[in-house]
Amino acid sequence: MSLYKNQQIQLYNSLTKQKEDFVPIHEGAIGMYVCGPTVYSNVHMGNCRTFLSFDLIFRYLKHLGYKVRYVRNITDAGHLENDGESGDDPILKKARIEQLEPMEVVQKYTLDFHETMAKFNALPPSIEPTATGHIIEQIEIVEKLLAEGYAYEKNGSVYFDVVKFNEDHAYGKLSGRLLEDMITNTRELAAQSEKKNPQDFALWKKAEPQHIMRWPSPWSDGFPGWHLECTAMSTKYLGETFDIHGGGMDLKFPHHECEIAQAEASNHKSPVNYWLHTNMLTLNGKKMSKSTGNNILPGELFSGENNALGRTFSPSVAKFFMFQAHYRSILDFSNDALEASEKGFNRLLDAYHGIAEISTSSSSTMNVQAWKQSCYDAMNDDFNSPILIAQLFEAAKFINALKDGNATITASDLQLLNETLTVFIFDVLGLEDTKSKGDGSVDKLDGAIALLIQLRNQARENKDFATSDTIRDQLQEVGIQLKDGKDGTTYSLS
Repeated sequence: MSLYKNQQIQLYNSLTKQKEDFVPIHEGAIGMYVCGPTVYSNVHMGNCRTFLSFDLIFRYLKHLGYKVRYVRNITDAGHLENDGESGDDPILKKARIEQLEPMEVVQKYTLDFHETMAKFNALPPSIEPTATGHIIEQIEIVEKLLAEGYAYEKNGSVYFDVVKFNEDHAYGKLSGRLLEDMITNTRELAAQSEKKNPQDFALWKKAEPQHIMRWPSPWSDGFPGWHLECTAMSTKYLGETFDIHGGGMDLKFPHHECEIAQAEASNHKSPVNYWLHTNMLTLNGKKMSKSTGNNILPGELFSGENNALGRTFSPSVAKFFMFQAHYRSILDFSNDALEASEKGFNRLLDAYHGIAEISTSSSSTMNVQAWKQSCYDAMNDDFNSPILIAQLFEAAKFINALKDGNATITASDLQLLNETLTVFIFDVLGLEDTKSKGDGSVDKLDGAIALLIQLRNQARENKDFATSDTIRDQLQEVGIQLKDGKDGTTYSLS
């Protein structure tokens, strides 16, 4: 029997602002859509947190026995700044800066995204459609919206009429915004604006002569608006109403709000039953921002080549750290927090591997079956990974007590303990067994370099600069760079 029949999941639905029992449209099958990256730059850690959160959800649903169709798109056209009123497609901007064809930019950063997700041991989605691969479907939706009276054409561009839609629908219900307030708070736009109302958004934009990415349509040679692609691809692969739609909290307005409006106006039904949103990452207590330099990319985290953290951290440690916070809470990246998480991760793996050393008894001092259900209870409560990890540490504590002779366990309970830890550490959380892979050598490397740094510091104190320089230079020759700072010496791998 499928596990899901005995496990009731509760989800926090961003649309209703409360936890609800999760009831799929079709028993045993789930449709899930997540907004993927706009591939004009390296994927950043905030993006990674969102995609890893939904990888966790995907893994758990599959573990419970659901047949999951997970669709995550690639935005390779149409992501306009300011909804097309002004600004440019960031892919075109990057193409001009790097003197590349737009599709070279798309290919470069799509590969980077896939490679980064693979390093985090994330499962690929069931379907990964692209915006440029679904131009026809997007044009068909625009035609339907025009026929329904919820869109209008102006000078070769087509816009969604938000005020018209709001007459018989509730625009803003996901984000909790009222259209009247939006209108009141909107500054006057330039007189030459094509829109009837400032809140209207682009469905199709006529391409300017210099715009490289363009397609023929009934209205002009142009390109689709950003919000349209997700409506087209989610409904094509999951139906006019599907179970779960996810993304970062920053997409709630306007992107997801516009998706709801487009779908309700064209299909006359609510497109999604459960909306899930992940929260933001901060770095050293401040919002991550490329413009301020308070930002870190996954590659910089893994290599240590950054000014924000003191040393390297592996993908598994970074992932474990992110799962120690609930996906709906703000999470701060800092050196101290990552180091503490690394110690916890290693402690958990040490306990897991310590199971092989345990002798069994005729009785158990821990109710392993109840503990196992507590792991499911944590995940059933809106995928509460920090509570799950706390339960895994309870098991680690019990294993250490068993090794010390301070607890007992039967053979059947030991097998159940081992199987449950395997499922939740590796199958559900998707962590990698770095101890068995030999990546535990990272700890040994840290220890060896710490010793060399200590010897170098002693040489410098003794004014033996020849020895201190030799240690630094020979480490650099093998790809280990020492960094002297006010808080001491750290290293990075080059």
